[in-house]
Amino acid sequence: MNTLTIEGWCKKNGDKKSTPLGDIHFYVSEAEHLRLEQAEEHLQKNHEPQVTVDVDMTTLELKMPEEYGPLADCQWRVYLSERDQRGQFHLVGHRASDGSLIYSNSIMIDQLG
Repeated sequence: MNTLTIEGWCKKNGDKKSTPLGDIHFYVSEAEHLRLEQAEEHLQKNHEPQVTVDVDMTTLELKMPEEYGPLADCQWRVYLSERDQRGQFHLVGHRASDGSLIYSNSIMIDQLG
């Protein structure tokens, strides 16, 4: 379906600001795309601010910058843009070594094609 290369960020425990970590590479399968669309529809119908969706790690093909991986957990955070109520998502997880928050920039769900 879609192999993406997106800028990633790291927020260490206790830090107030995130720091760029470089590019995160991952694959969004057709099944994952469908789950993201379903989450978007759920938010639109229920007027909720966000929802998290578990990532299928068997299809993700995640490649992190060497000094930042691996992740202990991984989810999609899905939310609606305030401007046009279109669904967006980004990858969110925690680094296995120290629990630091790791996340990608956002992607529009309908850009997945």
